[in-house]
Amino acid sequence: MTEQSIPPADEATPQDKGQNMGQENAQEAAGAAAQPDAAIDLTEKLAEREQEVLRLHAEMENLRKRAERDIENARKFALERFVDGLLPVVDSLEMGIQAAEQPNTPLDKIREGNQMTLNVFLQTLEKFGVQPVHPVGERFNPEHHQAISVQPHEGPADHVISVMQKGYLLKDRLVRPALVVVSKPQE
Repeated sequence: MTEQSIPPADEATPQDKGQNMGQENAQEAAGAAAQPDAAIDLTEKLAEREQEVLRLHAEMENLRKRAERDIENARKFALERFVDGLLPVVDSLEMGIQAAEQPNTPLDKIREGNQMTLNVFLQTLEKFGVQPVHPVGERFNPEHHQAISVQPHEGPADHVISVMQKGYLLKDRLVRPALVVVSKPQE
């Protein structure tokens, strides 16, 4: 029997070197084959992401246009409900004018029709958040009242004793101040 000598671990035989080189080449070839596949995968993923970004951009653009259109329509038709509420008042006023033109129409009937029309009109205003400011007896409030005169009065000072013209609030925001006469102490 012949003894074979085993080379030390740090020494490689030419045959071992060839096997190692073959393994390295196979690994490099496999890596090279995997590398184009990885590059193709990354390219596909990048293309998918680009499509996703384009879709999102288009969605955002459509959403922006829709919001602009909705805002424009809201501005254009914001008063539609209010106008619809006022049309019965217009109809009532027209009927009142026709009734007043008829011979021998009693004045109390015309007055009654005017009162009914005013009530419908005030109900419509109230429905849309318009409230009258009629502050007789209240303390003078410069945020809601405009004093046009001051008169001596027996009651407390700085209170409204008469209203020359009602004021109006729209949803708690002053539209027109009430024109009032304010009391001052008697001398």
